[in-house]
Amino acid sequence: MAAVEPSGAPPAPLAVVDPQFCAPHVVALTVTKKAISLTDGDFTVTDANGAVVLRVKGTLFSVRHRRVLLDAAGLPILSMQEKVFSMHNRWEVFRGDSSNASDLLFSVKKSSIIQLMKTEMDVFLAGNTAEQVCDFKIKGSYFDRSCVFYLGNSNTMIAQMNRKFTVSNVLLGKDTFGVTVFPQVDYVFIAALVVILDDVHRDKSRHD
Repeated sequence: MAAVEPSGAPPAPLAVVDPQFCAPHVVALTVTKKAISLTDGDFTVTDANGAVVLRVKGTLFSVRHRRVLLDAAGLPILSMQEKVFSMHNRWEVFRGDSSNASDLLFSVKKSSIIQLMKTEMDVFLAGNTAEQVCDFKIKGSYFDRSCVFYLGNSNTMIAQMNRKFTVSNVLLGKDTFGVTVFPQVDYVFIAALVVILDDVHRDKSRHD
């Protein structure tokens, strides 16, 4: 998927986690995942200059998959955990290292149970308890690492993801992809969605 210039971006900061993570310009991130990790799903997120801005740690030996997103200093920003016995692979995301309902920020689930080559996920903010209409949507193909993030059911793009190949990462067994976050969009929110996408995809691969 070719890179797309921002169009129809929200005029005001679209802050899901915190307004401080909404930049007035495009934010280009590189997400690198280790192919083999003792903590099951370690990610490093770097900016355009190669500086680490986020890290993600996971748990391997657990009934419920859980991830913690940390800032560059190692402080927890979000915790993400899979809801047990969820047919739609629902994940819930909480502020900090919490798992209390009062700290719930948003949840993510598959739009439909059966998804073959295509990826479609619905994102609901914590206040959207009825979940009749999603607040954000992800469409594309995670298998190809090519997905677009939309505002609700609209055609307003807020971010997109594409696979990145480098010789060193291939040799080191790392999966690397670029994430373009449009202006005034919470880049930590987008990074969390990318991590959840990866986990849902890994679950599908294991079950297949």
